[in-house]
Amino acid sequence: MNLNRARQLIHEGIDRDNPSESLIHVLESAIELVSIPDNDFCWSSWDGEQEAKQEILNLIAAIKNGVLPDKVKIAVLFASTGPLQEVSLSSGWADAFLKVAEKYDEVEALLWRGG
Repeated sequence: MNLNRARQLIHEGIDRDNPSESLIHVLESAIELVSIPDNDFCWSSWDGEQEAKQEILNLIAAIKNGVLPDKVKIAVLFASTGPLQEVSLSSGWADAFLKVAEKYDEVEALLWRGG
């Protein structure tokens, strides 16, 4: 299991000078987490790992093409009772989710709130 991007994000934080790249880093970390073997997706809006990964990959592709998705499309992923939190709670990595979600909040403030 590869969690290098998530570990790096948690330990080193975001690049405040490049918030779009930091958002990609956060989303890549989310992909690593939803790719953990034996994740339980039953309480999330996703049918399984592939659907979760595809949704996140689509967001990454848009950002790499210079299109910042609507905030709500990304914020919902990291929201309380959002699909990532639901998978994290039922799969045993809630603490890691909270740490990645904190980094998302920092990026959100930079990209959508001008913080």
